[in-house]
Amino acid sequence: AAGGPKPLPSSGPKSLREMPHPLATTSSEEMGPALTPSPDLLLPRSIADKDLSLPNGTPVDTSSPASSSSLLNRLQLDDDFDGETRDLFVTVDDPKKHVCTMETYITYRVTTKTTRAEFDLPEYSVRRRYQDFDWLRNKLEESQPTHLIPPLPEKFVVKGVVDRFSEEFVETRRKALDKFLKRITDHPVLSFNEHFNVFLTAKDLNAYKKQGMALLSKMGESVKYVTGGYKLRSRPLEFAAIGEYLDTFSLKLGTIDRIAQRIIKEQLEYLVELREYGPVYSTWGGLEVELSEPLEGVSACIGNCCTALEELSEEMTEDFLPVLREYILYSESMKNVLKKRDQVQAEYEAKLEAVALKKEDRPKVPTDVEKCQDRVECFNADLKADMERWQNNKRQDFRQLLMGMADKNIQYYEKCLTAWESIIPLLQDKPETK
Repeated sequence: AAGGPKPLPSSGPKSLREMPHPLATTSSEEMGPALTPSPDLLLPRSIADKDLSLPNGTPVDTSSPASSSSLLNRLQLDDDFDGETRDLFVTVDDPKKHVCTMETYITYRVTTKTTRAEFDLPEYSVRRRYQDFDWLRNKLEESQPTHLIPPLPEKFVVKGVVDRFSEEFVETRRKALDKFLKRITDHPVLSFNEHFNVFLTAKDLNAYKKQGMALLSKMGESVKYVTGGYKLRSRPLEFAAIGEYLDTFSLKLGTIDRIAQRIIKEQLEYLVELREYGPVYSTWGGLEVELSEPLEGVSACIGNCCTALEELSEEMTEDFLPVLREYILYSESMKNVLKKRDQVQAEYEAKLEAVALKKEDRPKVPTDVEKCQDRVECFNADLKADMERWQNNKRQDFRQLLMGMADKNIQYYEKCLTAWESIIPLLQDKPETK
């Protein structure tokens, strides 16, 4: 499909056809053993076959940390996933429109209730606008580069929505912002981030924004400089599989999203025709005295079908499409973390290769190599843990989404069936004209 993500070349043991479908419900037992990384793929080919050691004789562990049970294949959802004890609750509500000389914008009330010792008070209530949420996400990405940061809803107006201050658009965005904060709140690391604490508690967030701008720009340039000169030789098998899975998943969701939007558009066009279709029977009934009652019944029936279809289209627009868009953005966020992991591994490979090619013995241990290896292991562990959490959330969200969609469609067709059945007695009981 045009505009869809291109799949990366596979270095894993399985092709994309053999990988589990992103929306499949097959159990892990049916899918076979978990993917395991190959130690050779962590090193450049020129040194992969050597027994490497640091100059002091310490062996270098070139394999990635042991994988937990296959993160890609755990498709059974534990219903008690959210049963853990919580001590932090955040909600986003009460959107308000602010009209100023220079701009017009919407703010949302962010309410926090907590028993954590890191907070001075048990409850906070602050107002935040979209750019404040964007600031928080950027700070989380900057300070927690090894973790998956939940996506924000798109900044610009969604296609087809003319007024970004309309009640429908503002409510859709409020729900997305509320989910964004709840995702962070549920995360065992991100929820303790100092920037998140500031976002939830500070009355004036602008002071914190100005304070960190100079440091942020310097750090950003530093990161680009450090990671820009290294190129990954080969991605470990389990992370190659994750990359392929994300490409497939986002491609499938993108296709579903486009088709769903077309279906909704066609439903709305059909709705326009139905609204013109029904009154014709009422007009006709005024001309046919003997047929007036059944014709009025048909007109009322079509009116009821109109109402049912309008409700179905609204629910698809407000409940179904936003979840698809969130997970398309989520997969892109995961790909970005995967790229950062690759950059750190590439840096480690380059340093390790430089050490291996050194002829002379040096008494001092190159601590930068050890630190780089620690960073790779940290990235691997955090990324796999976040992938597992993301998979659990995804299964729960899509199960609720698809069950809800099934219920809404059943209700729609039941309403239409009831409406049409209601006019049958009018037609059957009509006495024949003598």
